[in-house]
Amino acid sequence: MDLCLPWILAYMIDSVIPKESKTMIFYWGIIMLICSTFALTFNIIANRMASKVARNTTERIRHDLFEKIMYLSNKQTDFFTKPSLISRLTSDTYYIHQMLGRMQRLGVRAPILLIGGIFITLTLDPVLTLVLVLVLPFLVLIITKISRRSIPMYAKLQESTDQFVRLVREDIAGIRVIKALSKIGYEQKKFDAINKEVVEREKKAGMTMAVVDPLMHLLMNVGLIIVIVVGAYRVNQGQSEVGKILAFMTYFTVILNAMMSISKMFVILSKSFASANRINAILDSKEDFTIITEEQAENKPEQDMDAISFEHVSFSYNGAENNLTDISFSLKKGETLGIIGETGSGKTTIIHLLMRFYDTQKGKISIHGKDIKSIPLKELRSLFGVVFQNDALFEDTITENIRLGRPLSEEEVENAVSYAQAKEFVEQKEGGYLEHLNIKGANLSGGQKQRILIARALAAHPDILILDDSSSALDYKTDASLRKELKDHFKDTTTLIIAQRISSIMQADHILVLEDGNCIGYGTHEELMNTCSIYKEISQSQMGV
Repeated sequence: MDLCLPWILAYMIDSVIPKESKTMIFYWGIIMLICSTFALTFNIIANRMASKVARNTTERIRHDLFEKIMYLSNKQTDFFTKPSLISRLTSDTYYIHQMLGRMQRLGVRAPILLIGGIFITLTLDPVLTLVLVLVLPFLVLIITKISRRSIPMYAKLQESTDQFVRLVREDIAGIRVIKALSKIGYEQKKFDAINKEVVEREKKAGMTMAVVDPLMHLLMNVGLIIVIVVGAYRVNQGQSEVGKILAFMTYFTVILNAMMSISKMFVILSKSFASANRINAILDSKEDFTIITEEQAENKPEQDMDAISFEHVSFSYNGAENNLTDISFSLKKGETLGIIGETGSGKTTIIHLLMRFYDTQKGKISIHGKDIKSIPLKELRSLFGVVFQNDALFEDTITENIRLGRPLSEEEVENAVSYAQAKEFVEQKEGGYLEHLNIKGANLSGGQKQRILIARALAAHPDILILDDSSSALDYKTDASLRKELKDHFKDTTTLIIAQRISSIMQADHILVLEDGNCIGYGTHEELMNTCSIYKEISQSQMGV
């Protein structure tokens, strides 16, 4: 419709007005009005459709990206880093959304105006069209050259944004510590440094892309001057008409605007290509874990099955030095293993390997006689109830924090709260089980948080219960009551307890003592008091005996 208007105007000037017919002038004027109305209506419809497609497509990309991130292994998460994953889910998908919306609006409209304009100008005056066509290769060359430089710049900008997000995330999470230690100025300097880096990279990329518009304007205006000069000469020679020249100048402006739109698209594309590559890096990442067959796993016969078995397991996070070396132990169903050792000795690593967050480099881990590599991940992790160090509570009710989307009845939730020694304080809350928790359970004390987390782990009566330093904020009386509840109500649950206090594990069936990833003691409390000097030293320092 937009392309029709200049042609109609040229026809009116050159053919209709010389006939001095008002009826024909009104007739063609009405046609121009109809074309303008159609142009407006279709433009609104197209923009709405483009917005809908961009919105729905970005929603699907976010959904698939989030789902993929949820299934990444811990090794892959460590590789990409959490701040980078957050940035890809937010700013990168935003750039994709912008690109999809603009590409449909400008990416369809601009080429039609460009190609259609050139085609119509050929019918008006082929000589003048030749001037226009000679300018276009220079415009394409400018866009291509600058885009090749700008895309890597925007990729580096996104890397700086990742670091920016990481720093902000850390500072917000640790704001109380920063204030307590009067380190606001120190953190401000770090923030200013990364903020300056982001600004500088954005400035560099922006300045590179800013060259496009002026150069295109220059070339198109030079072309327009040539068109006017050549057109005036041809009119004077009687080889063209005034209406055609006016229409040609209008088409030239339309084509100029189309080229400007295309240049703007390349700015958006430069950003979105960098973002698309980052998103694809996640979506195209291969499964880190493979499920092996039972024949490959060499699973044991049913009569020889242990609930949990570690056979000469060694593991390294960085591939250089071992974090665990030749760890072996086995537990029967319903037995309890206590794990103790200094910070960094490998206690939590055992849990990570057992739940297959990472794979062992050497050795074998079995559950109920089956190599865990032969058990599908969803089936494997459904066996566990777990409380990690620094575990998360969500901004939801106490009930939903315990249920966590599982089909648990209210009775099961209440029983779990009772087992975890949390019933008294939960029922004292104004909302009771429906009390709304703040992010990370900020409206609960440390001990209350741990008891809610323990209740979450116990609620589904898991086959294997893992408590990773989950009673550190509990007083001795509550800790003892919790252990009694576990003994009374979870006799068939195999339990692993990582603790800093001897009192939390001294009743365990087996105790594993770790130092620098090595087993330096294994047995009952009484056995270790006689055979392991480090365990005895810890016991005497904590209990005086």
